[in-house]
Amino acid sequence: MKLQRTSHFARAYGKAPKEIQGAFDKQSGLLLQNLLHPSLHAKKYDEGKDRWQARVTKDWRFYFLIQDDTYILQDITRHPK
Repeated sequence: MKLQRTSHFARAYGKAPKEIQGAFDKQSGLLLQNLLHPSLHAKKYDEGKDRWQARVTKDWRFYFLIQDDTYILQDITRHPK
């Protein structure tokens, strides 16, 4: 598998605090190893759009699609509570 960042994701990542960027970098490595890694808490977020959500930290999430052998990163944002 490989990662592809959308332009929206790249902008959102650039605006995120440095500690969140670092945490995402770690989590994205885990995603590449195993979609079901326990610390990701990855789950289908939107069945209709086949969109997934995974955990960056307790308060941040990232969203992605899976197409063939690619995770298409769409957004990284604070988790709405």
